[in-house]
Amino acid sequence: MNFRISACVVTGLLSAVQVIGAVPEDKVTPWVMEKTSAGGQAEFLVVMADQADLTPARAMATKAAKGRFVYDALYQRAQQTQAGVLGLLAARGVAHRSYYIVNAVWVRGDRALALELAARPDVKQVIGNPEMRIDLPRPEEAIEESPGREVPLLVEEGITFVRAPEVWSAGFTGQGRVVAGADTGIRWTHQALRPQYRGWNGTTADHNFNWHDSIHPPATGGACGADSPAPCDDNGHGTHTVGTAVGDDGAANEIGMAPGAKFIGCRNMDQGAGTPARYIECFEFFLAPYPVGGNPGQGNPALAPDVTVNSWGCPPEEGCDAANMELIRQAVAAQRAAGIVTGASAGNSGSACSTVMDPPGMHDESLSVGALSCAGNVCTDTLASFSSRGPVTIDGSNRVKPDIVAPGTSVRSATNASDTAYASLQGTSMSGPHVSGAVALLLSGVPSLDGNVNAIETRLTDTAVRNATNSTALCSSTAGVYPNNLFGFGRLDIACGVAGGALSGVNISVAGSTTIGGASPCVGGTATVTETNGTGAAHQWGFRTVSGGAITNLTGQTGTSYQLNCTHFPATGTFFLVERTTPLCGAPIVSNEIPITVQSVPVELQRFNIE
Repeated sequence: MNFRISACVVTGLLSAVQVIGAVPEDKVTPWVMEKTSAGGQAEFLVVMADQADLTPARAMATKAAKGRFVYDALYQRAQQTQAGVLGLLAARGVAHRSYYIVNAVWVRGDRALALELAARPDVKQVIGNPEMRIDLPRPEEAIEESPGREVPLLVEEGITFVRAPEVWSAGFTGQGRVVAGADTGIRWTHQALRPQYRGWNGTTADHNFNWHDSIHPPATGGACGADSPAPCDDNGHGTHTVGTAVGDDGAANEIGMAPGAKFIGCRNMDQGAGTPARYIECFEFFLAPYPVGGNPGQGNPALAPDVTVNSWGCPPEEGCDAANMELIRQAVAAQRAAGIVTGASAGNSGSACSTVMDPPGMHDESLSVGALSCAGNVCTDTLASFSSRGPVTIDGSNRVKPDIVAPGTSVRSATNASDTAYASLQGTSMSGPHVSGAVALLLSGVPSLDGNVNAIETRLTDTAVRNATNSTALCSSTAGVYPNNLFGFGRLDIACGVAGGALSGVNISVAGSTTIGGASPCVGGTATVTETNGTGAAHQWGFRTVSGGAITNLTGQTGTSYQLNCTHFPATGTFFLVERTTPLCGAPIVSNEIPITVQSVPVELQRFNIE
């Protein structure tokens, strides 16, 4: 596939008069016609008529198989169908770039060239590539922090509110999982991010397959320049969002949901300005990462992330039209087919209804996130006033959005000012990374969900908190009914997500002897916990001296199994062994009792903790 960008731009050889009669007017969008009037040139995307069929990926059992199939199918189809267009552009010396994830070619040219390309039977449409200035919260606009926040919280309040620390305590921190950030870039050397960067081995950095910059000349790229060979953030927004997903400095700044996960990145905005081509290019890089300075033909889908963070938009008021929206939707759909979850911020155009209107948050294929308020550093189930609401009407679907909500105000995370800089920001840009990080936590705890985007999203939405006190009878929603166009399915609860629901029962049984000490060995059978529904997070074995009585903890016996030991009991006689499980989801549950006969005990007894 031709991946060359020529420095020279020339006009098409055919005049508009020669071509116009042979080209249906609807094959060239109004934006292109307007921007190329009076001999002007513009950036546009030539969308090929032939698109790959990705439906076979649905039946594939693993993320690896899905990713390989999707990459091969898309890449090969683009190579087979773009040859004519690429040959024409190369012969003319026209600036162009080929994309396979949506089978399209970016071009800079005039109207005559646009019409000539549109006249080809292998071209479906010629659409615009508008540059859109996204209204991003910036670190210098940090919210005034409440008294006492001069000293950072050990774990940020939003992280605690969605119960990530409880998942960590259960041993799941996102280990073995990869989160990708598509944004203004990333300051990878930040103290809370460098340990989590996949390109860092603790001594040296390798940015190949871990970083891509979609900002190319003539764009300047701000402080990072164009085609930055190393992760760089020209704004601060991207560093903040990735920090909320995975950040942790190993000390007093536990800012991220999945501190055990790794991250990779792609810059898709130039100082806050994005284009459909830049957005698509980052989706393409994530689908099959390739080396710095390389090309998609070197892509390796085995290195694709599990989830992407997308806190950006494609605003209609900035020129993003239906054709642009559809192209971005196709890119998101390709990621989904490959087993990658696309986390997307819902937007900051609330409190009006039908304000979820930008890609990728508007699309059914993305997991879109609204924002909850954390006023005074105390998070609540109150929807932030700016959080965009559904239903999605811009495409005529009337789709319920967002899908889920998470903390989105007073969110403290890393910034690009220095390797030790932090700031508090607000926006659905801040709530979205909570959910993307939660996906990494979920997959570390429930690896059987790997690559099954439907199951991952269902697990998170089915276990979301639905607060009965919230008013949901707004924006075409019915009071008390979830999902709705304000909160979606409710507030993210990753502890319940990992557990899979509330624990409904705990049963213990003993394999081996329940008589210990005296003529019997001091060590007896092994007791084991069996849980019904859900997953326990903390276990504590104990005993009662009378059936149904107070529980005495067996010090240090906190696993899912316990081997009976006469030294653990204070006297001879009959005791009643129990186990108390504190689950990730729901109230603590005490197990059934099992009578234990103790025939002798040591002279010196251990101390016991009686509740």
